[in-house]
Amino acid sequence: MRSKDQANAETIQGPLYVDEEAAETFGRRLLVAHDLPEEDAATVARCLVKADLRGVDTHGLQTLPHYLDRVRRGLINPRPNLKVERVTPMVGSLDGQDAFGFVVATKAMAEAIDMAREFGVGIVSARRSTHFGAACNYALQAMDAGYIGIVFTNASKAMPPWGGRVGLLGTSPIAVAAPAGKETPFDLDMSPAVAARGKIRRAARRGETIPLGYALDAKGRQTTDPNVALDGGTVQPIGGPKGSALAMLMDVMGGVISGAAFGGDVRNHFEEYDKPQNVGHFIMAMRPDLFVSRDEYLQRMDTLAQRVHANPTAEGFDEVIMPGERERRLEAKHRRTGVPFHAKEVAALQEAAAKANLPPLAVSTAPLK
Repeated sequence: MRSKDQANAETIQGPLYVDEEAAETFGRRLLVAHDLPEEDAATVARCLVKADLRGVDTHGLQTLPHYLDRVRRGLINPRPNLKVERVTPMVGSLDGQDAFGFVVATKAMAEAIDMAREFGVGIVSARRSTHFGAACNYALQAMDAGYIGIVFTNASKAMPPWGGRVGLLGTSPIAVAAPAGKETPFDLDMSPAVAARGKIRRAARRGETIPLGYALDAKGRQTTDPNVALDGGTVQPIGGPKGSALAMLMDVMGGVISGAAFGGDVRNHFEEYDKPQNVGHFIMAMRPDLFVSRDEYLQRMDTLAQRVHANPTAEGFDEVIMPGERERRLEAKHRRTGVPFHAKEVAALQEAAAKANLPPLAVSTAPLK
């Protein structure tokens, strides 16, 4: 029997809240029902919910029904046999076998950490992977183990090179995480686009407009209509030619050198169903104490954070924060209140659970605490 807090999601106006552990369990069960091994299902669910906790809901649990659709179509391999081939003692190559990008990147970073533990630096290049969600997951994987993590990936075409109007480059993210001592660590996860396509899809799904500057229509004109942006339009790079060059760099490091698709050949995760994506990743872990002692490194990172926080604020700002600090605050908040979901997103998740004959996602109409 459903509780009153599990009312029909379509009739609820405000957000619905889901406990972090309940969200992970729900996601894991759905993935296991689609033939993923328990360990891999837990990895995918954890990465999705981590994005939600950090406020990156465009890469969170609400995307799971789409991933499952790709599994059913044979475009994501639920049971890969992943093995990193050592190119040198500190460099490896990984054939992702069209598996979940979450699983491929987690495996790649684990191997990179093992190399870095022995040699100071470890690098894994992955090919034949798929969309891996929020890049921060893998940089934080390294940081949580005491290493600096650097993650690049390429993606399907969504952005023209600077001066063009036809999509060629991906909204390919870069993530870097570096541990600190007692202060806030450095935790960067950014796209070279003004806005990720996930934000545009979310606006379309919710019937909202997008701000000017997010996207162009098919003729290269500014638009606030997310559906127009998605129908042959493109997103725009940050900083004009600078963002365009960064996207190209991600294509070099993620696609060109790995043997993965590149230059517009990565298949679109949401729109193309003729063959697997062939995404490429560049995953690196590095010991932070290669050049100074670990104690000195941590002290220097703390000094950097302290100086950032102490910087006088400009007009319109209440504080100066470190990269990733906002997301860390949201994560702490959402661990208390539960992860907020839009009603339509919950409805899609409940439908996926019903199709798999699984219990519905437990939701609350009010924050959990």
